[in-house]
Amino acid sequence: MDSESAPTPASSDCLTRPERWIAWLIVALALFLRLLWLGMKPPHFDEGVNGWFVDQMTKQGYYPYDPSNYHGPFHFYVLFLAIKLFGRNVEALRLPLVLINTANVWLLLQFRRFIPWRVCAVAALAFAISPGMLFYSRYAIHEAWLVFGMTLAAWGAAEMWARGTARGLWAMAMGITLMLLNKETHLMHLAAFGLAAATLGGLEKLSPSSEDGLPRHPVAQQWNRKNFIDAVAVSLLLLIFFYSGGFLDPKPWDQLAANFFQAFALWSKTGVKGTDHVKEWYYWIQLFLRYEWPALLGLAWSARVLWPGMNRLTRYLAIYGCGALVAYSLVPYKTPWCIISIIWPFFFLFGSAVDSGVDFLEKRRYPAAGAWLPALAVLGASLAAACQLNYRQPTVPGEKTVPLPQCVLSHVMPKWEPFLALPTYVYVQTTNDYFKLTEPLGKLVALNPAAFHMPANILLSSYHPLPWTLGLFTNIGYYDKEKPPVMDAALIIAEENRVVELEAQLKESYFVCPFQLRDAMSGGKLYFNAERFAPVFPGRTPEFVPQGHRAP
Repeated sequence: MDSESAPTPASSDCLTRPERWIAWLIVALALFLRLLWLGMKPPHFDEGVNGWFVDQMTKQGYYPYDPSNYHGPFHFYVLFLAIKLFGRNVEALRLPLVLINTANVWLLLQFRRFIPWRVCAVAALAFAISPGMLFYSRYAIHEAWLVFGMTLAAWGAAEMWARGTARGLWAMAMGITLMLLNKETHLMHLAAFGLAAATLGGLEKLSPSSEDGLPRHPVAQQWNRKNFIDAVAVSLLLLIFFYSGGFLDPKPWDQLAANFFQAFALWSKTGVKGTDHVKEWYYWIQLFLRYEWPALLGLAWSARVLWPGMNRLTRYLAIYGCGALVAYSLVPYKTPWCIISIIWPFFFLFGSAVDSGVDFLEKRRYPAAGAWLPALAVLGASLAAACQLNYRQPTVPGEKTVPLPQCVLSHVMPKWEPFLALPTYVYVQTTNDYFKLTEPLGKLVALNPAAFHMPANILLSSYHPLPWTLGLFTNIGYYDKEKPPVMDAALIIAEENRVVELEAQLKESYFVCPFQLRDAMSGGKLYFNAERFAPVFPGRTPEFVPQGHRAP
């Protein structure tokens, strides 16, 4: 048997029939949960911005990379392709992230080459039902690509170390390339990967790992110089292609290269000095406590790295995961979707804890259920929290996914009360008032396509995702501070502080309803011109009629 196909003692490339069924059921569950009611949540602020960038690509023919956006170009090209294939809708925007995050579940199962199968299966299941993984894989933002790139690079590095294959070389190269194409925070992860390797090397001298997965020293490589040159060349070509707008960006090549590195300087200023997104250092632990209980137990199990006999790759992931957590904690600028870049290694640690518990009981001839039942309880609670968050209250900032009896703990430990005020994943989220706008508009344009050209005034201090939502309408004016030349329009949205001034100048009648775009913004009102929208609201009397006028 050659070294390419020889299994390590940790596991085999070949699964038994029950194991194959378990693997496919985990992947199928992940896909089902991510596709279920995919469009039920209004587009997030960032989704609207990303959709707007895709609209500009449609007009311009490429995405001109801007380092001040702090994100690479790859995601926009994928969204562009998805919209071309599946139409201009929020489900099409989110579908690529659903698929890549589901593929990530499958990828975790492939670590069985180096980590015991049972550990990988538990880790993949915890990943599949994680509230954060599920929530942010249903968002059209960059984070899921970064996580897939990290796990692919880690798998590739392990494959190169344990088997020396060209497949591992290509996996690591493509994983790192995907990271470089998506978010500037890849720098922290690459540094954490390197420091974890150095730390593991020193730790091995004091307390060696088990030999059931990765060998202590790398095996003889099966890839050659040509394989290495090919992998590096393809990676560079992909970086140049996407950062140059498919070779269509007219900027000089030296400026395009400078933009790539300038992004780090710009991001470091934002990360260190912070903005409105500044959080306390323990913010991530708070999110662990509120949502990510398997990962929290995995974080606690990371202390196991100090004792000998642990699986070497699991040990490495524990060191890397703790290093990444510390790095993110030290950066004042924090947004909750970054959590999925932090928690994924700890799912392996959770699986390791479960596996160790089962082994401990089996060796002493106790029922393994003593380890499985608590693990299944934790996973069940995680699934319940994921369903509560994603399908019942995905737009409610105070959604009730709190595992701690805060009223009791804050009374017993009043000094801990600020820490126990746990944050939420619902962050800068568009409210369900969004549908008060989109549903009547959809009905109107279905009755009369000429409505795409009707005038509309948006009097909001912040208005994303509306520029993407209303991107097919040709006569929309956005006035965050200034006044529109004519106040009356077929559609008006006004923030609360502009309502009095607006209504004093309106000369036509309107159907009116309360409207709040995001929870962080003040409320306001949504105005539909009574004459234009009469077919959409049959029998309804206008709520606003100018003084001295009668309702139509």
